[in-house]
Amino acid sequence: MEKTPEVVDNIRELLASQRLAVLSTQNQGQPYSNLVAFAVTPDLKYLLFATTRATRKFANLLADSRVSLLMDNRTNEEADFAESAAITVLGQAWEVHGADRQQLLAVYLEKHPYLRDFVTSPNCALLRVTVARFILVNRFQDVREVYPGL
Repeated sequence: MEKTPEVVDNIRELLASQRLAVLSTQNQGQPYSNLVAFAVTPDLKYLLFATTRATRKFANLLADSRVSLLMDNRTNEEADFAESAAITVLGQAWEVHGADRQQLLAVYLEKHPYLRDFVTSPNCALLRVTVARFILVNRFQDVREVYPGL
């Protein structure tokens, strides 16, 4: 576990540079992955994403709130083997309601203003992932784990 300013800066930079993450949920032992547009709170304690309540991912989250999200900066070029970075975020996701929803919706829309109609529709849920751990991997072998609450 390493929470040096450099590692935290690397996490912030990678999260800021990416708009999409691979979200993994599961139900009855079967993994399920989707692309989601995400945002992160400035304190790195929460990740946010939106989905309609009629999706399989939402049903999976109702059955088991544990999630994994993967963000990376690969370019699909040979240089990725020496230069790419990826973050795995482990945590639990819950739908946001009330005053918290308005505050976190502002964070989400700051990064994704073009999704306003989608995320404010009545059948759309805004989900907050409470981050338990970040796993930052650089160059496929340099692994750093960060717990945001420490």
